[in-house]
Amino acid sequence: MYGAPWCPDCRRAKQFLAEHRVEYRWVNVDDDGEALRTIEALQNGGHTIPTIVFPDQSVLLEPTNEALAQKLGLRLQAERAFYDLVIVGGGPAGLAAAIYAAREGIAVLVVDRSALGGQAGVTERIDNYPGFPEGIGGAELARRFVAQADRYQVESLGAVEVTALAREMDDVALTFGTGQQVGAHAVLLAPGSSYRRLGVPGEEDLIGAGVHFCATCDGPFYRGADELLVVGGGNSGLEEGLFLSQFAKKVRVVQRDDRLTASSLLQDKVRDDPRFEFHLGTEIVELRGQGRVEEVVGRTRATGEMHHWHPRAVFVYIGLDPNTQFLDGTVDLDEAGFIATDGMFRTNLEGVYAAGDGRRGSTKQLGAAVGDGIAALIAIRGYLQSHSHLATGAEGR
Repeated sequence: MYGAPWCPDCRRAKQFLAEHRVEYRWVNVDDDGEALRTIEALQNGGHTIPTIVFPDQSVLLEPTNEALAQKLGLRLQAERAFYDLVIVGGGPAGLAAAIYAAREGIAVLVVDRSALGGQAGVTERIDNYPGFPEGIGGAELARRFVAQADRYQVESLGAVEVTALAREMDDVALTFGTGQQVGAHAVLLAPGSSYRRLGVPGEEDLIGAGVHFCATCDGPFYRGADELLVVGGGNSGLEEGLFLSQFAKKVRVVQRDDRLTASSLLQDKVRDDPRFEFHLGTEIVELRGQGRVEEVVGRTRATGEMHHWHPRAVFVYIGLDPNTQFLDGTVDLDEAGFIATDGMFRTNLEGVYAAGDGRRGSTKQLGAAVGDGIAALIAIRGYLQSHSHLATGAEGR
């Protein structure tokens, strides 16, 4: 991929390929005169970026996500017009529910706006998921989730966004970003969540140009860096900081609270590593730079002392926001945007259930998300049976 850090379409394309776990080589045309001449030759003198060259030597210029999805061979159209169950979100909660549904003969479709596997797929390492005593890479665990769903012939659509859903007669109608509409007896909302932004001056202009939310995706671009900065002292911040330490001479961790909140095991790992430096009780107030991060301004909350750091990049892990914007006005959301449910995972809209990180009260843990999806599926099975949409007697194991 030929592009530049200041190019928003380059940042979008990089994120899309990373989410779908597609390996690629990034070439910054601002720093590489030969690369600029290459794209000029490919475009008969043009300078459009991103310019993406594939192994078959075909070229896409400034492609949309849909064009990238088509090139990667992703399915963008549902095979049927109606399903017993549509699951919105292909992370651990959605895939666990889909596997259980398929085993019980429920006609199910999984739709995800990015890539199947969810945040687990872009996490460097997962050490607390049962059954993997040595830990497992997030991408590998996501691959196994997807492979198991494929084994049960679960139909899935990646890079397809659900833009609307509504009750129609006794069922639910869903509209996709592709324009396709499908119906279902029931819907499970498992949209997950995304890393929260800092909301400080300069952040928006530098996202993808030195400000990142995925160390696995973007850390390798900073190999040999003198310093990288991580915002957040929870599990995600320290886990990703450990991953980044293989590329940088120093990892500076800035935590707004007066103490680290990660597990004791993670804290012991980073505190014993001389490459880590910590600033507790400190907040980021501004990011500065033109086309790349040049300076990070921090402030000690107790004293007001100002700090000026110059890392190559900033990686932000300060919490999660639910991916529920498309549901506003459709189902009840709490003040933070999480989906409100009762004890049986039901929303206020009949036939619509919710599970995983996007549900109010969820613990934002991988194992809990899997359990959420399975428990919600069992409740949905009861709903389908009670409405004569599913034969009784099926027993999940």
